[in-house]
Amino acid sequence: MAERREQLVATALELFSHRPPDSVSLDDIATAAGVSRPLVYHYFPCKRDLYEAALRRAADELTALLTEPCEGPLGTRVLHVMGRFFDFVETYGAGFAALLRGGPAAPGPGAPATLIDGVRQAAYEQLLRHLAVAAPLAPRTELTFRSWISLAEVTALLWLDGRRVPRAELEVRLAQDLLALAAVAAAFDEAMAVVLRRMLADEPADGPFAELVGRLTALAAPAPPSPVQPS
Repeated sequence: MAERREQLVATALELFSHRPPDSVSLDDIATAAGVSRPLVYHYFPCKRDLYEAALRRAADELTALLTEPCEGPLGTRVLHVMGRFFDFVETYGAGFAALLRGGPAAPGPGAPATLIDGVRQAAYEQLLRHLAVAAPLAPRTELTFRSWISLAEVTALLWLDGRRVPRAELEVRLAQDLLALAAVAAAFDEAMAVVLRRMLADEPADGPFAELVGRLTALAAPAPPSPVQPS
């Protein structure tokens, strides 16, 4: 029985990944799974129950993808996570959008809003682990890190709408956005300045953080004097 239920969840998730959930019926799921409609109803009395089970599977998978060993330069670690994150986004497409946009509103542990809040909290806790900082954080520091998580979500949703920017470029930019947000906070908070120094401590010359620092340094340098035009 458990195997049959998991088969239906996997089938539903596959369909929701390529089509808006509202356009997928229980008949579609039964046909794709090779079972009868009454059997689907036996495990899931209504479509919403199956929809939430599929989203829960997606949320659990995404949460697992956020885990990265605390080894090597931080910029490289962030890039690894961004790569897996966009793998997920690219694979699940419509299902990812439905997960983030919440789907039909309803309370409860299986509700989309509750599921995505759990993923966001997992991402936040992973980030703190890699930065070697402990919760609870000062409000401004917490805002910095949670803002970056929201930025990653919005960037992925916008990318899905036409994929007009190369995915690899977005992965690098999001890693650099984390450093940029931390740098702004560090300019006004010594505790964040300590974190920023830690972020840059082992960064190789060809890492994403080093590239951003180099570009910003070049922009901040005084412009060379204009050549004197002969009279």
